[in-house]
Amino acid sequence: MTAWLLIGAAIILLLAVFLWPVFRPRTLRKPRAKRQLPDLSEEYAEEFIEPPRRYRPDPVPELPRSYGVDRLVLMVRDPYWLYAYWEITATRMEEISARHGPGAWNASRPVLRVYDVTGVDFNGSNANSFFDYNLRDYTDSWHINVPEANRTYCVDMGRLFADGTFITILRSNYVTTPRDNLSDNLDEEWMWIEGIYRSIKHQTGVSSPIIAEEINQRMGAVPLGFSSPGFYDPHTE
Repeated sequence: MTAWLLIGAAIILLLAVFLWPVFRPRTLRKPRAKRQLPDLSEEYAEEFIEPPRRYRPDPVPELPRSYGVDRLVLMVRDPYWLYAYWEITATRMEEISARHGPGAWNASRPVLRVYDVTGVDFNGSNANSFFDYNLRDYTDSWHINVPEANRTYCVDMGRLFADGTFITILRSNYVTTPRDNLSDNLDEEWMWIEGIYRSIKHQTGVSSPIIAEEINQRMGAVPLGFSSPGFYDPHTE
């Protein structure tokens, strides 16, 4: 009997030892240390979060200032205004200096000479008239005010010396300015057809055969010296 008591006491003691941490009062329990997690916010921000990019538009390509080609281009803006632009290369400047002397360029000034060549087979000296624009060095374009509309023009880019000598460096294409009023050319064909239209436009039910008959009846009234081709005059035979 005593042996069984001892065995029971030993079992109770062992249970008490193993179960004490579970059933002991909370006030006697040792607070469990909190697990410290590493703060990765800064690391993530630096390594994985890309800063926002500012929008930068693609640069607009610029046209070159020069193309290395000697040229003088003349264009029409309206009946009284032209526009010219040009480029003179260093090679052409050297040619002028070699032909007219090493100091020719500095002894002259740039001039844009405008020729009226309407109805003329221009050879450089037979223009109807001309006038000059005095320019500054390194000027490469100019707006030109012309005195008359419906005329043909061309321009020379050259150098003018103190004694009045003008040398041509570049010559432009020819342009013709438009009219500034209505044309004074009248065509009898349209005047005659308009008269027929006025005479029958108030008739109701007018058809193509009626119009053709009206034209046939008036064929004898076609004006002599008719300017538009394609009409037959029975009185000429």
